[in-house]
Amino acid sequence: MDPLVLLTDVDRATEALIRTASDLDPAVVSQPSLLPGWTVGHVLTHVARNADAYTRLLTGARTGTQAEAYAPGQRDADIEAGAGRPLREQIIDIRDSHERFADAGAAMPAEAWTFHLDFIRMPAAGAPWARLREVEVHHVDLALSYTPADWTDAFALRLLREIVTTAGPDAPPMMLRPFGIEHALTIGDADNPPVIGGPTKSIAAWLSGRGDGTDLTVAPDGELPIPARWK
Repeated sequence: MDPLVLLTDVDRATEALIRTASDLDPAVVSQPSLLPGWTVGHVLTHVARNADAYTRLLTGARTGTQAEAYAPGQRDADIEAGAGRPLREQIIDIRDSHERFADAGAAMPAEAWTFHLDFIRMPAAGAPWARLREVEVHHVDLALSYTPADWTDAFALRLLREIVTTAGPDAPPMMLRPFGIEHALTIGDADNPPVIGGPTKSIAAWLSGRGDGTDLTVAPDGELPIPARWK
């Protein structure tokens, strides 16, 4: 997909996350998120620092250099240092860091999008998708009003396809049949794997660890496989 289109999607997703955060009681930053060991403040800080990481990557691609997304050990240290900040400061940080990322994307000449980024193991054109995935998935991780049901169909399908194509050898074999999708998606190469059916958003949420799969079906009848850990 055109990276400029995805940059617009990142704008939309970031504004939606900021709206969610802006409606919160300031005390929520210390509440647990869906991520073990992380509070809401940890997730919000990570979203901001991840924007800065991708800004560095795009700036490197524009100048033809292989930039580091994070300095060694800095990612976790920055998240821990920023997690307890007041909510208002967190929201300003997310908005400011997003604007830096958006500016870096807008400054990219066409040829720079082909520069290979080691961090994401693909050309720079993949960075807007990677950033969109971070914002959308971590919005859910806040454990507030936003859920996978709020994802767009296009985002859920692309996320699902990414999970399928990057599944490792430890992933249980299965055939996925999202509603409305003509061709099944397959993980593993086992004969007669279980067939999992349901809404695309629900399957993507379940495989990404953001849903329990209660509205999914299994054929033949049985228990859902336990998905491999994702991200």
